[in-house]
Amino acid sequence: MLQASTMPQVKAVITDYIGTLASPRRYTLEASIAKLHSALADVGFETERQKFFDAYTKAHEKYRLVRYGEFKEITNAVWVSETLCSLGYEVNVDDLGMKAALNVFFQDFIDSLVLRPCAEKLLKKASDKFKLGLISNFTYAPVVHASLRQLGINHFFNTVVVSEENGWRKPHKKIFTDTLERLQVKPDEAVYIGDSPIEDIKGAADAGFKTVFVLSQFNSLKDLHASGQKPDIIAEDLEEICRNLARITTS
Repeated sequence: MLQASTMPQVKAVITDYIGTLASPRRYTLEASIAKLHSALADVGFETERQKFFDAYTKAHEKYRLVRYGEFKEITNAVWVSETLCSLGYEVNVDDLGMKAALNVFFQDFIDSLVLRPCAEKLLKKASDKFKLGLISNFTYAPVVHASLRQLGINHFFNTVVVSEENGWRKPHKKIFTDTLERLQVKPDEAVYIGDSPIEDIKGAADAGFKTVFVLSQFNSLKDLHASGQKPDIIAEDLEEICRNLARITTS
């Protein structure tokens, strides 16, 4: 057994975002896709609604296989532009009108997010003693940055790494090691908190982090056991992590 004096000193706490720190309330993807269809029409991309929905679903599924199979992140602009091209428009991923419509599409999601109980308290406590990082799987990085500002927690983080900007999705090792590089800490100097057994716990453990699994609206203890992952610590909620942060970051 390692003596306390030889154990690596924790220098960073890194967290997941959606599910772990914040949760959507009363949000439906179907309603947002309908809003996207209308917003695209407002900037000149008029399409028949059902044809748009069908083409969008087909393009989304095509890239979902890449995103979840190869862990390469692809921005929403790719499959929305492909949707519009399949319906007769010439548009690329940098089209400003399409990006304006995407901002409308995501606003409902941003507005639906609420902090989980004790999230802000945990971030404040952790940031007082450690470098603080966030890693989020998200296909449109402006949503993460805007929502962090709207929730009033962006100032806690020394770095925010979003898969759309990084190019890789959790559980790919690269997004974790890039975050460590930004924070200038080693894997065994970091504790990772997340609610996804595979994306968070497996990904962080494979990268050499100490891992903390927290139950969420998306993932239960049953989901964790079914995944076969074994985090270093399991927490019922963020309050439990906050209360035991000193032990989590020293043991």
